[in-house]
Formats: sequence, C-alpha cells, structure tokens
Amino acid sequence: MTALGGFHDHVARIDLGEGHVAYESIDEEDARKYIGARGLGVKYVFDQGPDVDPLGPENLLAFMNGPLTGTQVTMSGRIAICTKSPLTGTVTDSHHGGWSGARLKWSGFDGLLFEGQADDPVYAYVEDGEVELRDASHLWGQGVHETVDDLEDEIKEGTLGRNLSVMAIGQAGENEVKYACVVNEDDRASGRGGTGCVMGNKNLKAVVVKAGTNMPRPEDQETFQEGHKQAMQVIQESDVTAPNEGGLSMYGTNVLMNVTEEMDGLPTKNGRYSSTRSMSDAEGDGERIIDSEDVSGENVRENILVDEPTCHSCPVACKKEVEVQTMHKGEELNVRMESYEYESAWALGPNSAHAERDKIAVMIDRCNDYGMDTIEAGNMMAQAMELTDEGKLDDLGEGIEWGDADEMIDMFGKIARRETDLSDHMAEGQAHLAEAFGDATTDTLTVKNQSIPAYDPRCMKGMAIGYATSNRGACHLRGYTPAAEILGIPEKVDPREWEGKGELCATFQDLHAISDSFDICKFNAFAEGIEEYVLQYNGMTGRDVSEEELMESGERIYNLERYYNNLAGFDGADDDLPSRFVAGNEHAVPAQGGSEGELAELDELKGEYYEVRGWEDGVVTEEKLDELGIDIGPGTGVSSGGAAAPSDD
Repeated sequence: MTALGGFHDHVARIDLGEGHVAYESIDEEDARKYIGARGLGVKYVFDQGPDVDPLGPENLLAFMNGPLTGTQVTMSGRIAICTKSPLTGTVTDSHHGGWSGARLKWSGFDGLLFEGQADDPVYAYVEDGEVELRDASHLWGQGVHETVDDLEDEIKEGTLGRNLSVMAIGQAGENEVKYACVVNEDDRASGRGGTGCVMGNKNLKAVVVKAGTNMPRPEDQETFQEGHKQAMQVIQESDVTAPNEGGLSMYGTNVLMNVTEEMDGLPTKNGRYSSTRSMSDAEGDGERIIDSEDVSGENVRENILVDEPTCHSCPVACKKEVEVQTMHKGEELNVRMESYEYESAWALGPNSAHAERDKIAVMIDRCNDYGMDTIEAGNMMAQAMELTDEGKLDDLGEGIEWGDADEMIDMFGKIARRETDLSDHMAEGQAHLAEAFGDATTDTLTVKNQSIPAYDPRCMKGMAIGYATSNRGACHLRGYTPAAEILGIPEKVDPREWEGKGELCATFQDLHAISDSFDICKFNAFAEGIEEYVLQYNGMTGRDVSEEELMESGERIYNLERYYNNLAGFDGADDDLPSRFVAGNEHAVPAQGGSEGELAELDELKGEYYEVRGWEDGVVTEEKLDELGIDIGPGTGVSSGGAAAPSDD
C-alpha cells in the first residue's frame, strides 16, 4: 500500500476469462522506484513474465496513469497502455492524450490490469472506483467512430467531451492486425506496438470511463505551486511551446515538415531519398515531382484548419482539426478529422511518394476509424509500393503503385479486415511482408520489427542510435534527440556528428521515461527540465527526491524494460538499423542534398552508447541491476542471483 500523494492506491485487476474484477493496492516500493504510468505499468508487465505469448490470455494489458495525471500540472492528460507487443515481441508502452488519463484518475483509479480472454466481446465500464464488464457483441465489427457514438447513446449518465471517455478498437484490433491501436473519442491514439491487437485478442472492444471528482491534491502545496509557477513561466517563454508564437501552438507537430525537409532529413519514397527535393532532383530532372510543403503545418493552417482542440490542462493546443472535400475514384469525400499530425502526414505522404494533402486527411481519418497506427500503415504502403515496383509481388497478382493515393485509401479497409492475400500479409507488419516476398535486409525500414518515424537516421545521428536502442522498436519518442539536433533544446548540436550522441540519447531516454511515468506530454520537455519535474513531483507526492535521484528513476525504468527484452531473447544484435541507412553496408543508400553522402556510423554509436549505459553488447549486467535496485520479479524464471542474460527462446 502506498501513502504517496498523487495516487488513489486503487488498481483494478480484471480477469476477462472469468468475468471477475478484483481491487488491489499499489506496492509503495514499486511506486517509489518506478514513479507510475509507464514505469509502474512496465513493472506489472515484467512481473507477469517475459515468456508470455503476446496474443495469449496470460499477456497483461495495463491502462495506467501517473501521480501527476489529471492534476494542475500542464499537459497532464495522458494515459499509458503497457503490454508485450505482438508486433515486436518486446515490452511496449503506448500513450495518448486528450482527457482519458485524467478521467480515469478522477474516477478513482491509478490503473486497470486486464488479463485472460473473454469468450464473447465485452467492454469495461469504469465509474466511482468500480469496474463492470458489459456485453459488446452489438459493437463488434464496427469502427471506432461508430462505437463511440453508440456508447454515448447507451450510457445516458455521461456526455462525451464533458465527463465521459471511450477508448476503443476498430476492425483492425478485432482482426488482430499487428499494429492495431487504441483510439479515444477525440481520435487520440495509443498508436505504436499493437496495443489494439492485444485488446482485440482479449475480446475487449472498449474501456469507458465516467469521470468523478477524485482529483488528487498536492501533499506539499507550497513546493507544488512553486514548481507549477516555474513550469508555466518556461512554457510561456519557449519559442516551441509558447501559445500563438509560431511553434506547436500555431502549426501543431507538423511545424516540423518544412524544417526537416530543409535539412534533408525527411525520408522519402521508402527511405530511398532524404527529402522530397532530393527525389525530384534524381527522378524529375530538377522539376518537382512532389513537395513536402504541400503537406506542411503552414499549408494546413492556411487552407483546411477548422479548429484547435486541446487536452487536459494544456495551454499549447497543438491539435489541428481539419475539414476537406476531395474526389476519390469518382466519389466526393467529405471528412472532418483531428488531427493532421507530422508523423502521419509524412508516412502517408512523402514516404509513400506523394503529397496530396486532402487525401492524406482522409487516410488519417480511416486509420483512426479502423484503429491502426498511421506510422506503421504508411510505412507498410511504401514497402508494398517498392516490392510492386521491383516485381516481387507479381506472383501474388496484387500490388500498389508508387504514390497511388486512391488505392491507399481503399487498402486500409482491406488490411483491417484482412480481405486479400496481400492485405493479410500487410496486416502482419513490415518485417513479415519482406520475409514473405522480398529481402528482409533491404526492403524493410524497421528496427525490432517496428517501422521508423519521420527522421532520417543518416542525417540525424541521435535518431540513428535512438532507433537502434529503443526498447519498443524504432521510435523517436523514447529519446527525442531532434530537440537538440533540430530545435536546439537544451542546446544546438550538429545533427550529422555521431560523437556524443550515445550520451545525448541515453539522457533523453531517461528523461522521457520520467515524463511518461508522471504521465505528462513530452512537449513539456521543450520548455521544462529536471528542476521543474522535481518540484512538481515532490510537491504532489510529498517526497523529497533530488534531481539525481529522479534521473536515476528514469534510468531504472529504461533498464527494467531492456532487462525484460533481454529475458525475452533480445541483445545487441537486435539494436540494428535498416541496411540502407548504415555506413559500410553493401545495401546502403547515402543521403542526398545538404546531407549528401551521410550514413549512420552504427558500430561507433552503439559502442559509445553501451559504454554510457554500462551494458555488455546490449545486455543489462548484473552489476547494473544491483546498482539500480532492480529486483527479479515473479514469472521471469530467473533466480535472484542470476545474471541478466537472454533466454534461450
């Protein structure tokens, strides 16, 4: 039982197979060591054991908030969903914003732990510290949007957008698409790692939360208010987060599109090029074939923006709701959707060799409704296009041509329902498609089977080591080094220089492990630092940790995740990059334009990073476990004195 402020000390453990709900307290030592949300959720998954089948009833699916969730802390509306990923086989946590996390906290819960597998579709209804499982057979087969509408009608006590949140899966989750995600009523997605696939496997259609009035109060009001005031000041002063100053507030995450293009760091046409300009130079004799500016935040704001909704306690309002009318195979489509994000626009646009702004909006909306990760789906399209171009899908009798936006729009539904042979293969992930029809070493842009996001590792060496060592597969959010490489936060570093990037990446990884465990938005880190984090955390919980102690908690969380992966069979050989990005690889494709000739010095980056981490070839050592106080939990099959070595399977 924890006496720390910021917690209700109330977690529900839901056995879907038995239809039974039990309530338990939080171990205070775990709360102190792993903070909450991501850290505590990963600890629950770790204790379940690393050898579980991701699509078996024994896999745990944890919906977690943190000690700062739902409080006055800025951008504190996030929720973490933790599980073993069916896409990567690693531990994963995936977060979304909006109001779901805050409302779960206000309903009296720190977390919901789903185990087992229901015989028939169900949804979980959460209110006033209790969970009830209800029949969802009438919702099965529906998209997210229809599911949300029907549940709003069904649950008369609440009103969506005021005190009710729905987190649901669409057809992609039901049919176990490996990159299916969980989407809430505001189209905010826990996008990466296949959390929606696990949810579908468990026959859990939705989690519905009716908020109460249980907002935690700071244990040390004076310290908390000092930290909150300081945090608000730095947010207001930051060029990136200040409201209406031209950064995130003005253009959303898509403010990065033109910036990344200009530095030749935007992977284009399945990573064959490092910008749309480079693609045009190579294939268009200097004439523009596609232009990333057409899908930039500036273009979106000027032409299709209709609203700027925000999440709980957020002054930034980075979400850019749009409305478009476009023709699709002779039919006029009218779509209003939230939100036109940078990663989605890139994956579904330039990396798939087109820049049709309005059709990308339709694609994002369809991915949200089917419940699938836009980054993974866009990369999947690009890979299928490359395989088609190379004739590798000829025997299948299916394919998709470069830049065919209309066919892409139709393909998402085929994948979600696994309608054709090609879409069934595409539902399994990029690595599977490459192994089935191509060459896994040359055709896939994945790390640990998860697709890269919109930062070229040839041109941003921090992202190169970040992708390689991310505990959940290729990811920019484990350690967001573009903050320093592009935005100059906390200071500007040369993006093309590899030296020092191992330490920079590890520091960002630990810092983001803290914010994910609070659970607050990563955009806080564009303004706030460890000083503001410590003041707000101590003020809320009543603890008195130092900056060094809090950073150690972040390091502990990152090492616990890595240790889980080691026990699941991962080591340094899995800290790899797509071959076309790596110096010395026979399949390497050097960057063009202002980054001409650049490739990732992966061996040097890994050597520096492992030295900083104190790992041996990607494996957490017994000394590091002891140093960080990481205990071996039940279910791992390793004795307390055992070394952190990979399992045999």
